[in-house]
Amino acid sequence: MLFWYKILYGFFRLLAALPLRCLYLISDLLFVLVCYVVRYRRKVVMENLRNSFPEKTEKERRQIARKFYRFLCDLLVETLKVANIDTSQMRRRIRYSNPEIFEKLYRQGKQIFVVTGHYGNWEWLATLENTVPYHHATLYKPLENKFFDNFLYNLRTKFGTDAIPSISAIRTINDYRYENRLTALCFLSDQSPPRNALDYWTTFLNQDTPVYLGVEKLAKRYDAAVLYYEIRRVKRGFYEVDSTLITENAAQTFDFQITNKHVELLEETIRRNPQYWLWSHRRWKHKSPKYHQHENISFNSNHDLLYACDSSKRSVVSGCESRC
Repeated sequence: MLFWYKILYGFFRLLAALPLRCLYLISDLLFVLVCYVVRYRRKVVMENLRNSFPEKTEKERRQIARKFYRFLCDLLVETLKVANIDTSQMRRRIRYSNPEIFEKLYRQGKQIFVVTGHYGNWEWLATLENTVPYHHATLYKPLENKFFDNFLYNLRTKFGTDAIPSISAIRTINDYRYENRLTALCFLSDQSPPRNALDYWTTFLNQDTPVYLGVEKLAKRYDAAVLYYEIRRVKRGFYEVDSTLITENAAQTFDFQITNKHVELLEETIRRNPQYWLWSHRRWKHKSPKYHQHENISFNSNHDLLYACDSSKRSVVSGCESRC
């Protein structure tokens, strides 16, 4: 098995050496295969679109689905290209549209928690190290397949970003604080929590949706600033990251204020250009209870924070991961 993984790794490296214009030709071929032959998670995609956009016609939803599959294939080759691209090329292809927000928070000595979703090329966020004063870090849940886990880990850390297993998040945040290292730590907030972590429900894209509370709980604990990232596709292979300040002082916010705001911002992002969200993700696999007992959730529970980043226990934090 190790031999075949080495062959596959070599094949990936050879593909990554191709110019992006050639990789996009491969993406065009993959699109036909994925969308029309394999029909990858077609039922999940169409069900998600019907429930999210009941006001649209079936024809409009099919158009969104086709655009989604085309972008999904682009996302695949763009992620692969990170293995063979230098810093100067990445600086041309993805950048912050408003970096001044980081400079202000850096002068205040604030740690930053970043909230975003599986929208645009979220994997390229890991290439933004050294573009603003902050060190960058991203949470992820290790994959069961060690080969692909190591491959993605190497891509995410290539430009200096820390890739942190989600179970180690609290320890790593404490290390950053001890070292006085100001860090922008990225959370993907739109994953479906496990059944034992369905603590908070809200309305997202016309549907009752369980949401992780980990970002808010940790932000309040460390009084961090919280930003929302919109990864906006300018054109094929080029992105801008728009940063929206949710709060400079999380400890001063009301319960659920941060959570409700980043859910609202993500929905606004998706509605503007829905084809760039990960519609093949089974986001609504859990059905909501008849009554949502939000008042029973504690924001001061050390027990919750201890298990905040382990979805096999009581997970309340979403790690930045590429699985769907």
